[in-house]
Amino acid sequence: MEQADDTVPIAEMLGERQHLLDVAYWMLGTGPDADEVVTETYRRWYGLSDTERARITEPLFWLMKTAGALCLTWPNLPERRGPGAAAAAGCTTAKTCPSLADEVSEVLLTALDSLSPAERAAFVLNDAFGMPPQVVAEIVGQTEREIGELTERARRTLRLRRSSPTMPQQHDRMVRAFREACAAEDSALLSSLPAPDATAFFDGGGKVRALVRPVHGALKVARSLLTLLSHRPRTALDLHSVNGRTGVVVRYDGRVAAVISFDIADHHVVQVWAVLNPDKLRTWNQPDASSGVPQMPGVSGGPGGSNNVPATDRD
Repeated sequence: MEQADDTVPIAEMLGERQHLLDVAYWMLGTGPDADEVVTETYRRWYGLSDTERARITEPLFWLMKTAGALCLTWPNLPERRGPGAAAAAGCTTAKTCPSLADEVSEVLLTALDSLSPAERAAFVLNDAFGMPPQVVAEIVGQTEREIGELTERARRTLRLRRSSPTMPQQHDRMVRAFREACAAEDSALLSSLPAPDATAFFDGGGKVRALVRPVHGALKVARSLLTLLSHRPRTALDLHSVNGRTGVVVRYDGRVAAVISFDIADHHVVQVWAVLNPDKLRTWNQPDASSGVPQMPGVSGGPGGSNNVPATDRD
């Protein structure tokens, strides 16, 4: 019989289940499969003895690892469903898991389907949901270095499939408009820049309190970025070349606190990549970093081109 001190508040209980459903949905692409994975995850949790469960200090962490491992061996992996299956399953997903359908567009699901199971797992667990690389390596059965390589390949694939070749001047104009909207806290302008199905990824690496899952939809993307970058004393938003394309560098008290890059298609931002992990920003905070254009760790370049943006441009 369960002890009284094992009771979990209902909000925490439902939030935990929703988080697992999100992870499984991003990895598998359909609501019914995600639901089955989560059911099996909890079945395994309750299959443990009381003593075994008592040794687990972070149940959500254990549940995420178990769900991630299940997704990798699930019969309905995207590569086994065939091309276009995610889009075909979209109506079913929307009916059974409306909150999940709001998290990711069919366009992005189709792009995710083009990844190998290992690439998708590395990207979803590490990049999208912020699990430490060593844990993702354990789930996928590869080294941390290999997980980094898988994640980088996944990012490149998503960039190429979701964005389109954009003239440097056009890319530059879009990013300048984004910076100006954030600096002026102009929510109307900022909301007009992302595409309706835009997605923003926040990489905190578990080192800062960044969002733990991607944000989907123009309004949500704009709101989350406006909150993150709203004007505060000692905070500056600078234009900077990020891997050959215009990006935004956020400084607090002169130190780089975030580096943001953008993927653009049809005159709209389709993906935003915000790196807030202090470990990945270490290169940007080296004394001589301002004299050159440092390569941002963990974020690949866009489809090509250079914008010749000055190292710092405060307009």
